[in-house]
Amino acid sequence: MPTKIGLLLAALLLGAVVTGCDKADTGDKGYIDGTGIITRLAVDDRKKPGQVSGETLDGKKLDLSSYAGKVVVLNVWGSWCPPCRKEAPMLESASRQLAKDGVVFVGVNTKDSSPDPGLAFERRFDISYDSLFDPAGRSLLAFYGILTPSSIPSTVVIDQQGRVAARILGEVPSATTLVDLVRDVQNGAQS
Repeated sequence: MPTKIGLLLAALLLGAVVTGCDKADTGDKGYIDGTGIITRLAVDDRKKPGQVSGETLDGKKLDLSSYAGKVVVLNVWGSWCPPCRKEAPMLESASRQLAKDGVVFVGVNTKDSSPDPGLAFERRFDISYDSLFDPAGRSLLAFYGILTPSSIPSTVVIDQQGRVAARILGEVPSATTLVDLVRDVQNGAQS
């Protein structure tokens, strides 16, 4: 009998530890808490995402494949998301720093019911790059196995060959961190 109780207590303890380690739990907020968790992919482990295209918040057509040969930083955000508001100035700063190197930034505005909140967000934070309007999060399907629908905010760095080279789940830690990560990808640094 004491063995069964010991096994039950061990199972409960293990369950509590496993549950407590799930850093990507969004609760009922719809976004990931905390500073971004950075994952770099070795060159041999990189894969191309599916097709990402659609209309931007201001109604222009955008297709990620049109940036072939360039490093692309893709950021998934929503105007309703507090960590997205916090990281927006850092993303814009990194975008401006990396523009001279030919790096392209693209946003994916998700879970907003109309383009209006996203456009207001872009004006408020002086965002200079385009964002796809994707209220249902369908673009995230192109990153199956890399991002989940609750990966808001999240940032993906795509290398010159169109493969996912790195991701940040949650808020970007700093503009410097993002710039350094992108430059490593751009320069072909191994993970």
